[in-house]
Amino acid sequence: MSLNNGAKLSFVTGNANKLKEVQAILLDSQGHLLEIEPKDYDLPEIQGTTQEIAKEKCRAAARLVNGPCIVEDTALCFKAMNGLPGPYIKFFLREVGLNNMLVGFSTKEAWALCTFAYSSGPEAEPILFEGRTDGTIVPARGTGNFGWDSIFQAENTSQTYAEMDPLEKNKISHRYRALNKMREYLMSENVI
Repeated sequence: MSLNNGAKLSFVTGNANKLKEVQAILLDSQGHLLEIEPKDYDLPEIQGTTQEIAKEKCRAAARLVNGPCIVEDTALCFKAMNGLPGPYIKFFLREVGLNNMLVGFSTKEAWALCTFAYSSGPEAEPILFEGRTDGTIVPARGTGNFGWDSIFQAENTSQTYAEMDPLEKNKISHRYRALNKMREYLMSENVI
């Protein structure tokens, strides 16, 4: 399934795991995929909220691809730290490490936040779609090397994202929730 005007929707990311997950989520019930064309461009990341970061990345991406595109920004937010590290999780992970971030805090509650930004082209203002999954930070469990999947256990589950079958994860994840909103929007606007 492609865009109604025949154009391809570019997904600007350099993260192969993210691309694979997005492609799996964008399959419809009949097995049709909303076709996305991966583009590995290095986009500037401003300092700001997840929403501000996603919008600015999308503006830059739309200029680079000169057409319709999506970008994504993900945050892992800890209740004990009033939402930090948020969109800066990758910088915290490098400096502190997964297992030390909540040492000394009584609550391990967290939420995963995914923000997709869609732009129909370089002149269009990006539109945001957010998905949130609440959960808990736990000692690392599971296989795979995708960010913080091994320490995030979604609410009402007994497994971390890394322990889950990818199909199960893709039914409850923050990324699924955001992409589902985006898909509904694109359908309602006759873009797809």
